[in-house]
Amino acid sequence: MSAGASAAQARPWDGHASAGEIARALGLPIQGDASAAIHRIAGLSQAKSGQISFLSQARLAPQLDSTQASVLIVRPDQLVRAQANPAVHAVLVSPDPYLSYARLTQWWVQRHQPLREQQVAALPEASPPASCRIHPSAVVDARARLGENVTVDALAHIAAGAVVGPGARVGSHCVIEAGAVLGADSVMRPRATLARDCRTGQRALLQSGAVIGGDGFGFAPEQGRWVKIEQLGGVLLGDDVEIGANTCVDRGALDDTVIEDGVKLDNLVQIGHNVHIGAHAAMAGCVGVAGSARIGAGCTVGGAGMVLGHLELAPGVHISAASLVTKSITQPGVYTGVFPIAENAVWEKNAATLRQLSRLRDKVRKLERGGPD
Repeated sequence: MSAGASAAQARPWDGHASAGEIARALGLPIQGDASAAIHRIAGLSQAKSGQISFLSQARLAPQLDSTQASVLIVRPDQLVRAQANPAVHAVLVSPDPYLSYARLTQWWVQRHQPLREQQVAALPEASPPASCRIHPSAVVDARARLGENVTVDALAHIAAGAVVGPGARVGSHCVIEAGAVLGADSVMRPRATLARDCRTGQRALLQSGAVIGGDGFGFAPEQGRWVKIEQLGGVLLGDDVEIGANTCVDRGALDDTVIEDGVKLDNLVQIGHNVHIGAHAAMAGCVGVAGSARIGAGCTVGGAGMVLGHLELAPGVHISAASLVTKSITQPGVYTGVFPIAENAVWEKNAATLRQLSRLRDKVRKLERGGPD
């Protein structure tokens, strides 16, 4: 996917901090090298040298042995195991690493937001090419970059540092935030939003009300309340992607949410943070895909179908309308999981029977063998 070329470059929320600074900011004890330099927060399995990660689920503890993170946040009972990894230079000890991670994202944004604003303010100003057609009521920052033959309709806003490729059309009341990239020959229908640091490939179509790069649904519980996890990733759309009206594609928590070439999303679809959708997949209206799910190339999901988080659908899987996917599917084919609708009293009886299926199956087997009931 052409838009992916920039994925390996420095990320907007990359920064600089030492392990000791982070420990002090979070109020956590530190074991190891407090001077270890950190430039990014990363997931445990993806982390590399110079990055900080955390372990919040015991089932992921084996990843402590192989992670390449320089600094880790772990519970006290995982300290020794984390220190045994030669790649780890320092360990922060927390009674709740997930909550500490949430606090870390907030501190990271507060620390580096002023630097990002300074970098954007320092961009050189440039006039749009003469071939561009910009409505007098549109607001186009002089530090935005517009290609040839771009059209910007009434009351649209293009922020500093945004890039609009040649031949693109930005509809009325659309917003392209700082650092966002709209690919060549792409179209934003009225009131569509391309949020900060999100990118499309060529010939993208964002229908009215589409939001690319809203915050992912990330919160850590603390004493009956919720602590927001700042979403530091972006959204990356490939070429020829179409996003339906009022569809939302959330930005990634740490890495990008990725929609590959040729994907078609209908109206009112919700794509959670860090989802990866393979090339030429298609989803009908009101589909929901929860965070970190991976949808293979050529998959389809019928209207109101739901895919739970962290699951994987193999290429060529087709989910029937209103089905709920609760486990990964490794073989291509058509899958349906719809409980027939009925009057509520009948449905309750059927649901009660379903809960007894295992026991009823055993009774039938005993009867078939001629044994006692």
